[in-house]
Amino acid sequence: QCQLNGLWRNDQDSLMEISVLRDNGDFQGQYLTRVTISGGCAQISPLRGAQQQLGEEGWPTFAFTVRWDKFSNATTAFVGQCFVDAGGKEMLSTMWLLREAVGSLEEDWKATR
Repeated sequence: QCQLNGLWRNDQDSLMEISVLRDNGDFQGQYLTRVTISGGCAQISPLRGAQQQLGEEGWPTFAFTVRWDKFSNATTAFVGQCFVDAGGKEMLSTMWLLREAVGSLEEDWKATR
């Protein structure tokens, strides 16, 4: 079974730590990104999410948000699923959307990546 709690590293060398995983599937932690919109140095940002509870077997799905409030006016939402590969290594497969603040409704088209 795949467990979300712990330390995770992605292909861009960013780190995510899920430090609290509650019985109901809610979790929280922190995200240290190596990739920033502004090109500035990496900062730790809070994350909160929820995991679908599947019982003893299965590959849980999850979603979480990261608030980049210390260095950017943006929020990212991630959705994904946790797997264990043939070698026993836990892997997260995710997709994300980043929403950046813009100054007007006319600029809305460029706010989501």
